[in-house]
Amino acid sequence: MLDRLTNALDFQAQALTLRAERQRLIASNIANADTPGYQARDMDFAAALRQATGEVKPTGLATSAAGHLSPDRGATSEAQLRYAAPSMTNLDRNTVDMDRERASFADNSVKYEATLRFINSNVSTMLAAIKGQ
Repeated sequence: MLDRLTNALDFQAQALTLRAERQRLIASNIANADTPGYQARDMDFAAALRQATGEVKPTGLATSAAGHLSPDRGATSEAQLRYAAPSMTNLDRNTVDMDRERASFADNSVKYEATLRFINSNVSTMLAAIKGQ
């Protein structure tokens, strides 16, 4: 029982970390909307979560020894980031689409809040079980 709860909380913690990283990426895109040549970035959230939870092995550099160049679990690597396709051509080659970025920011914010509520609910349930009411 405790292992199941720990695994569920670990999964949600990984998701929360990745949601925060995605929010940072989207905020960076919005901040650079007027920067000539800026290429908007985003992440494949589902693939990043599968990698962070150990469902798939990370791709990229091989390591020669334990700890050499291995990415942190839960952190996004450059391989997980992708460039946004420009929705229209710009003379300054900037690929930030403010409508897309605002929608992505709002969607990610709602999912971040839902993950926080899920974690809070699990912890509250566990504390109630420990106290025995």
